[in-house]
Amino acid sequence: MILEVNNLKKHYPVNKSYNETALVKALDGVSFKVSKQKTLGIVGESGCGKSTLAKALMALEQRTQGSIEIESKNIDDLHQKTFKSAIQMIFQDPYSSLNPRKKAWQLISEPLQINTKLSKKECFERACELMEKVGLRPEMAQRYPHMFSGGQRQRLGIARALALHPKILICDEPVSALDVSIQAQVLNLLMELQDEMGLTYLFISHDLHVVNHISDDILVMYLGKIVEYGPRDKVFDNPLHPYTKALIASSPSVKTDKEDHEPISGELPSPLNPPTGCAFHKRCPIATKKCAESSPTLKEVDGRSVSCFEV
Repeated sequence: MILEVNNLKKHYPVNKSYNETALVKALDGVSFKVSKQKTLGIVGESGCGKSTLAKALMALEQRTQGSIEIESKNIDDLHQKTFKSAIQMIFQDPYSSLNPRKKAWQLISEPLQINTKLSKKECFERACELMEKVGLRPEMAQRYPHMFSGGQRQRLGIARALALHPKILICDEPVSALDVSIQAQVLNLLMELQDEMGLTYLFISHDLHVVNHISDDILVMYLGKIVEYGPRDKVFDNPLHPYTKALIASSPSVKTDKEDHEPISGELPSPLNPPTGCAFHKRCPIATKKCAESSPTLKEVDGRSVSCFEV
């Protein structure tokens, strides 16, 4: 396993009143493994903890509890430069994630300038090579971000993420801000780079069709916890958790039999005041009294992990 996450938690203290503090459990005991050169798709509603998970893996957020290992080495024991060369991130917005005052080659080569001893000329040459790799012409190297289209800017972001030859790329909704035709181009580019460079992806998205297309395994999150986790075909062809069924039923683009799945109802509960027992029980069509009283844990069912008493 190239990446192993165990019991990862991220809690945020929030002042509810003058003398009362509550905890928002953005991540509450998330565990999973990713094999080399595979793609783990992470799905769930807004507020379920997907982006917090990405930030915790990148050490942009200090985790409350749990461990993260890359190639069996705890990231706390890795030198900062070693960690940065092991895992990088492609951000969601290709407009706000690029410094508008820097040229394309400067944006791409910035990780090299900070973490290596390459000369300015070598950094420029390496940036041009990366631009070619992601489908941009080297003569564009002197352009500023506003001179690129949205799809081209996201290619710049991908080139920047590849600068230090990472083994793992976290893709935080990398195509959600792009037109559908451009989405296909960027997805194909990511898949080509994975084959060529042996990359491992964590692919976060709201679009189940995209996740189904690119992923090997699927991790479904709800209110900071995993509700279903397993191989893509098993999860999409035969979802077991009621929330997974509801997500698929709510998606107009995933080719699957939806006749037996009720669309999701209600709204995501407030993380400041989550329901007792199973967090999904107030929206669940098969919830029982037990679901309101105690919280289920992940169990192995039909080749995947499911967190549900009724499965």
